[in-house]
Amino acid sequence: MLAYLFPGQGSQRVGMGADLAEAFPEARAVFEEADDVLGPVTDGSALTALMFGTADGAEEALKQTENTQPALYTHSLAALAVLQARGQQPDVTAGHSLGEYSALAAAGAFSFADGLRTVRKRGELMAQARAGAMAAVLSLDDAVVERGCAEASEAGDGVVVAANYNAPGQVVISGDVAAVDRAMETLKAAGAKRVLPLPVSGAFHSPLMATAQAEFGATLDALAIQTPRCPVVLNVTAVPTTDPDEIRRRLVEQLTAPVRWTQSLARMQADGAARFVEVGTGNVLSGLVKRTLGRATETAQAGSIGDF
Repeated sequence: MLAYLFPGQGSQRVGMGADLAEAFPEARAVFEEADDVLGPVTDGSALTALMFGTADGAEEALKQTENTQPALYTHSLAALAVLQARGQQPDVTAGHSLGEYSALAAAGAFSFADGLRTVRKRGELMAQARAGAMAAVLSLDDAVVERGCAEASEAGDGVVVAANYNAPGQVVISGDVAAVDRAMETLKAAGAKRVLPLPVSGAFHSPLMATAQAEFGATLDALAIQTPRCPVVLNVTAVPTTDPDEIRRRLVEQLTAPVRWTQSLARMQADGAARFVEVGTGNVLSGLVKRTLGRATETAQAGSIGDF
């Protein structure tokens, strides 16, 4: 059983997709469609100019979440087009945070163009939400991290929560800056091997995204969602589904709910997935598969010309 995995924010890099656009006409068509759908995204530059690094200030512009999200989505769907042209289809898909939209588009839940407009709006709303912080916590049990976040939230103004369950012993926390700082100290004292602040301005997958969530619900109400060709394992539940109504509901919840990636991988393996292909830039998810399911688990990448 073949699983396709799609990366989220943090995997972006200048140059992403340029080799695919040059080598594969099916990928080039996806990049061209993205530029046609969005038009100029920053200072008159097209999305692909930021991705490929041909625009002035591309590196900084690509870090802005309203650009990062459509860039990652577009790259993943361009790589998917190359796989599809070779007759390859997954039995199940999943994506990490933003990558969930790539996973849904890959399964046919909505069109590339509709998904692209949606993730652009998602990025814009998240960029406008209350500023916060995130940090990665290594080598602590999930329950210990959760207790540390609860203590830090109760100790002063602000809130901090577990936001990404990435792998056993790897949890990302998210929330108000002061609360995250308190939690970092608490978790260091609890025995965390490392606690690393992440270079983000937003507190993704935390209550600070509630303002974005309220408006984003209207965007999702307008999104045409079809029954996917294969099950998609959702971040909020870590359970596969093909129900369009549940998909819509969980996408709204996803903005403030944690990404249950560890649990999602375990569910896919339990359901029979034996090979995991990371479709998009980077190899972060492949590493999480190895860490979660064992080093013998078969993984592959499909994000640059050498992968095909």
